[in-house]
Amino acid sequence: MVELVSRRGRTLQRYNSGCRLVAGCIPYRFKKMDKPSLADIDRAIEVMVVSSQKGRELMFPKGGWELDESMQAAASREAFEEAGVRGKFEGKLGKWPSKEQDKIHHMFAMRVTEVLPQWPEMNARERKWVSVAEAREVCKHAWMSEALDKLQELLSTSSEQDNCSAQHALTPLTENSILSCT
Repeated sequence: MVELVSRRGRTLQRYNSGCRLVAGCIPYRFKKMDKPSLADIDRAIEVMVVSSQKGRELMFPKGGWELDESMQAAASREAFEEAGVRGKFEGKLGKWPSKEQDKIHHMFAMRVTEVLPQWPEMNARERKWVSVAEAREVCKHAWMSEALDKLQELLSTSSEQDNCSAQHALTPLTENSILSCT
């Protein structure tokens, strides 16, 4: 049984020099293609974006990193709560300050292994799979574009070096499927 409740409040929120620490991820999956090419990561992957609770803006799942969890656990929790996905972290993309300099966003690459039919914020947010190019158009913050650059760099490098990643590039992810490397 999955608990469908999001954490609320900021009593456990982490801060560093007055900046709120945020953890998040770019959930991605490999698309089904007739002739997949690892050299063309733009065409080979889709990323998930979610709508903001405050409006129609689209973004990657992210939220407060709390005192009782690791940075990756916070990013995983946010992906579950906001987007209804679970997955495997494939690397840290970096950290970026917000435009207002009041937050620091720590972002990870997360290969999605499960898309849940129900999730805590499903009535408050929409989720959508988009191409990397579409994500660049809809995500309004420059740091999100930089995080996408890092994701493409990470996947290009790992796909050249890791047979497991190459295997997954050839195996499409569908709703509720789980990928594993044997």
